[in-house]
Amino acid sequence: MGKAFVRAFKRVNKKRPSLIKDIEDTLTLMIDNPFAAQLETHKLKGNLSGYWACSVSHDLRIVFEFVKSKSGEDAIFLIEVGTHDEVY
Repeated sequence: MGKAFVRAFKRVNKKRPSLIKDIEDTLTLMIDNPFAAQLETHKLKGNLSGYWACSVSHDLRIVFEFVKSKSGEDAIFLIEVGTHDEVY
């Protein structure tokens, strides 16, 4: 988890603490299946090319990257969480 994601998570928690459960549920689902239909996972373009995003709620997104862990396993590196305008 990147430092930017931690800061963004704290920002969301401060502004809209009611969304924390939705973020946690989304992260749990991402672990099981990052391409689950309800996540609407998609590749990003432009300045964010190489990253992916998924939906937490109507206007809340998580930006992430698929990486390899130190042990060589597939992993998800969390980049950012916020509204559509905040993350794009």
